[in-house]
Amino acid sequence: MLLLKLLVIPAFLLLISLAGRRWGPSVAGWLSGLPVVVGPILLFLALEQGEAFAAQSATAALSAMFAMIAFCVVYARVAQHRDWPWALGIALGVWALVAMVLSWLPASLPLSSVIAIVALLAAPYLFPTVRPVMSGPAPKSDKLLLRMVAGALLTLAVTLLASTVGERWSGLLAVFPVLGSVMAVFSQQTRGAAFTAALLRATATGMYCFTAFCLTLALTLPLLGMPAFVVSVAVSVVMLLVTRRLLVRASAPRANDVAHS
Repeated sequence: MLLLKLLVIPAFLLLISLAGRRWGPSVAGWLSGLPVVVGPILLFLALEQGEAFAAQSATAALSAMFAMIAFCVVYARVAQHRDWPWALGIALGVWALVAMVLSWLPASLPLSSVIAIVALLAAPYLFPTVRPVMSGPAPKSDKLLLRMVAGALLTLAVTLLASTVGERWSGLLAVFPVLGSVMAVFSQQTRGAAFTAALLRATATGMYCFTAFCLTLALTLPLLGMPAFVVSVAVSVVMLLVTRRLLVRASAPRANDVAHS
């Protein structure tokens, strides 16, 4: 289990980073919406704490979509004016504040679904209208090894903490922006603020896949048991293909976009 925790996220970070290098920030952010962090965490919780515990955590994780979207929007906006320590610190502070508010709400699947849908529908209107300049020399280093190490350490910390704080906070911590933090910081360092904003905007689009996974798992885990994870992954992949059209629409040039280097 420990080995799996330490390998899954770094490997996915490597794939996302290579996708960003090859196809740009929109594709990289879009792919990060796959439940690569929350899926293993909820699986570990189901194995260690029981299926009922994991189902309730999936419900909490669904509502935590609001906190994740808030993180992405705040980081993207602050990064246009400040360096990454400011952007990361403020964005994580907002995530923690929203997560705290969500922890006080009733553990209701319909309520969590509404919260997630509102966050997803509002997200496209909240990001700064910037467009990264993709021409010019590539960065000397994407710091891939550092990204992978940071992702492994964050994942290990979150999974260890999630197993000790109860089902509600376990679900909220499962949506801690592990991928978002690592990708945003290193993208801002190597590619600039506009590239980072485009990546985080696409991440919000990819979160439809995450939402589909958590909703399906919360509904099917009490009925199917562990095979519910297979069903939920399949549903999230289908949603990824559906959101491809949203990704193309979001990345189409708009007249009011402001170019940044």
